[in-house]
Amino acid sequence: MNQYVTGTVIKELREKHKMTQLQLAEKLDVSDKTVSKWETGKGYPDITLLEPIAKVFGVSVTELISGNTVHNANVSANMLRSKFYVCPICGNVIHSMGEAAIHCHGILLSPLEAEMTDENHMIFIERIEDEYYVRIDHSMTKEHYISFIAAASSDAIQMVKLYPEGNAEARFKICGVRRIYFFCNRDGLFSIDPVRGIDDKESGYDNSEERRELEKVADMLFCQENR
Repeated sequence: MNQYVTGTVIKELREKHKMTQLQLAEKLDVSDKTVSKWETGKGYPDITLLEPIAKVFGVSVTELISGNTVHNANVSANMLRSKFYVCPICGNVIHSMGEAAIHCHGILLSPLEAEMTDENHMIFIERIEDEYYVRIDHSMTKEHYISFIAAASSDAIQMVKLYPEGNAEARFKICGVRRIYFFCNRDGLFSIDPVRGIDDKESGYDNSEERRELEKVADMLFCQENR
């Protein structure tokens, strides 16, 4: 274990719960002097006490050790409040319906913050019957690629995992989709409203004519690559 609960974390949680050292000590069947030693860095709680301490404060042992408490307000499980986590070591992708304490390869992962798409991460969305065909104008080399594309509605998430040297594209059932996400292994998470991406091109983009020209160029490039 390369991390352990600190006295600072215990003190912050104790004060947050408006608890005295003596009150905490009584709940854990230790002395208040013992709690004082923890909080002043003169000692550490025995490993057998981690679960009881976490239970007293209403957090997980992982949260207690990491010092990061999770406040998940997404009790209604709205998928539009989804969180995505990506391990920088192995590229593992984890989806959560809300905030969570997630570790991979010994690293505490932070939820990704989505940015709006830009000129280096252009997304093209085409509506084909009851599906969205999503294509991203992006390299797919082993060093620089799109890792996944996801489509979120209020009650469902659809995700397609992509791999280097493949195509940066996916199809999703429309089914109330209100947000498209994709992750670049170098530049992070991006998102766009599919309406802005296709259904309302004339008003959804500042220069719709320029956008159409870009789409033509992208089509030509894709055709050349597939020959």
